[in-house]
Amino acid sequence: MSNPFGTVPAAAILEGRATDAYFERTRSTLEHAGKDPHVVAEVTADQFPTGSFEVVTGIIDVATLFEGRNVDIDALPDGQLFDGGPVMRIEGPYLEFAELETSLLGFLSQPSGFATAALETRLAAPESTVLSFGARHVHPSIAATVERAALLAGLDGFSHVAAGEILGREAGGTMPHALMFCFGEGNQADAWQAFDEAVGENVPRIALADTFWDEKSESLLAAETLGDELDGVRIDTTGSRRGDFRHIIREVRWELDARGHEDVDIFCSGGLGPDAIANLRDVADGFGVGSHITSADSVDFSLDIVAIDGDPISKRGKLSGVKDVYRTADGGHHVALADDEGPENGETLLEPLIRDGEVVREFDLEAASERCLADAEAVGFDPSAE
Repeated sequence: MSNPFGTVPAAAILEGRATDAYFERTRSTLEHAGKDPHVVAEVTADQFPTGSFEVVTGIIDVATLFEGRNVDIDALPDGQLFDGGPVMRIEGPYLEFAELETSLLGFLSQPSGFATAALETRLAAPESTVLSFGARHVHPSIAATVERAALLAGLDGFSHVAAGEILGREAGGTMPHALMFCFGEGNQADAWQAFDEAVGENVPRIALADTFWDEKSESLLAAETLGDELDGVRIDTTGSRRGDFRHIIREVRWELDARGHEDVDIFCSGGLGPDAIANLRDVADGFGVGSHITSADSVDFSLDIVAIDGDPISKRGKLSGVKDVYRTADGGHHVALADDEGPENGETLLEPLIRDGEVVREFDLEAASERCLADAEAVGFDPSAE
């Protein structure tokens, strides 16, 4: 089978067939009427600043989508935070890109939602290890999109092997409950010992310690079993059994310390969001985050034509005219018409992405991550306020 999982192939996206049907009918109508106006279109989520910042990403895929098209595009840098106004501006003959709108918005909307949620978890525990465990909640075809968004937002790693191959990063992770089940209750020590003997030296020895017995008992048994080889224990207590999760983690920490295992780290996972992480960050060393990232709402981007043949135009409720956006000295987000002067000492955020169909920007994930975290600090991004 050439397409066993029924996913939309890359060729359909690049050729504009991954689109809504009304764009095809729009093309037929305009070609029939002999019309192909020169337009400026902008991608926005909110017209004016709302005080709620989000991360924009997916820019690299838009560049790939539009490469070779007779258009000019300006866009925010990958990983920039925004609050109202355009994140991207496209200029050129409308029929050069009409059918690409659907894919364009998809490339931006969902990844930006993932990245914003990942940033919330990153800032909830800025000094802790935070890993992305959420690829199992999305279609496998977009696993790399999830993990890239997580890395962009500053997370320390992820679990998906194939995504790692695409991103050039090694996936992390140790053991699931299935491994413990295969050895059976009462044989937890055998499972941990076998794991230690089987995996490479570069794999952390993190023992899953909540399967059959209480977390304290299994953690102490893991420490006794692996001794100095044990790097940490992972507590993934099911929500229905969790009770006061903070107290459980503090108890495990106390008992490990009381027996001389101060160097054994405690990692927590299982439905954790920013509030839970912030509550645990002083008693746990690291966190695995899944559904908070993958269940994030997509950023509600839309593409609107704002000028035709040099004249401003818009639908009701949208703002006509070509615009610029600025980061102000106090960390604010300012939207203005491109012909107007921006705010004093304001930094223009829209930068060239494509000129005459040629991609004129380089992409670096580490640089984008640094930008995202620095901008989050500059604008006062607060996960507890989202």
